[in-house]
Amino acid sequence: MAPPMASCGGGCSRGLASSVSRFWHRTYASEYTAFVLLLTGYILIQFYVVPFHRMFSVNDLRISFPHAEVERVPLLHDFIYALFIPLFILVLHNRLTGASAHKHHVTILGLAISMILTAFLTDVIKNTVGRPRPDLLARCAPIDDTPPNALVDLSVCTQGDHHTLHDGWRSFPSGHSSFAFAGLGYLSLFLCAQGRVFSRAAGAHAGRVVRGDLLRALACFAPLLGAALIAISRVQDYRHDVWDVVVGSALGWTVTYWCYRRYWRRLSSARCDEPYADPPGAAAGGADEAVGYGRLRDEEEGVVERGAAGRNVGFERMEVMR
Repeated sequence: MAPPMASCGGGCSRGLASSVSRFWHRTYASEYTAFVLLLTGYILIQFYVVPFHRMFSVNDLRISFPHAEVERVPLLHDFIYALFIPLFILVLHNRLTGASAHKHHVTILGLAISMILTAFLTDVIKNTVGRPRPDLLARCAPIDDTPPNALVDLSVCTQGDHHTLHDGWRSFPSGHSSFAFAGLGYLSLFLCAQGRVFSRAAGAHAGRVVRGDLLRALACFAPLLGAALIAISRVQDYRHDVWDVVVGSALGWTVTYWCYRRYWRRLSSARCDEPYADPPGAAAGGADEAVGYGRLRDEEEGVVERGAAGRNVGFERMEVMR
């Protein structure tokens, strides 16, 4: 008679939970899960969320500008300038320099997280604030007997196109601006790091932190200039006012810098062109040489900078005194 099979009970549950926990912390599962959630939220907002409709007056000159049928930078072009061109440059640079698979991975992943997080936050704020665009009255086309010196609401509008009408209350912050600074800002940070613009080893003084050349710095600054021009075009088209594009630009830059620093060292680091290591266990063969995800012991932690008269500036690791 065969012996009865033993029931693992709580031990199996604990083993499964432990396996899931190891997988979660030793891979990029959390990154891709977050990306899917943000993308899902962004899509749901686009299709199902209408903005808060702030009351307005037909005598308000701030919302009386004409509605531009042809934009200087349409939405499709914003995607091309802010997403596809930076992506192409990032991939091309890594291919030409023979970057590792890990560097390829975190370069693209960082850009993707930056873009979707910026788009999600921008749309959440847009729909919550419900600020009228400068061309709201042209979109709304209020009825003729609308009271001129009173606050009115959406009910006075005769515009039949749903998107044109409701998009008139999505002025703050500027989505074009935040998206442009998220994508082109990430590209600028990446180029600064790869070109060692703010930390560059020079010949025999390889240990000294020196300033990079101006031409290299200007080349890295070019993406930010492009992002600024995209933001300015929104004011020219009367889609936004100055505050909309300033806050949108600041939002995009803040998010992209935060996302960039999750994967890359600071720009003044002597190893700024190298990303942080993979999560422990994500390296080939499950090696544990990675100290921790985003927590490498480089010169940013556990290293002190020292200098003395007559010597170059160098770095030395701190030793724990027993």
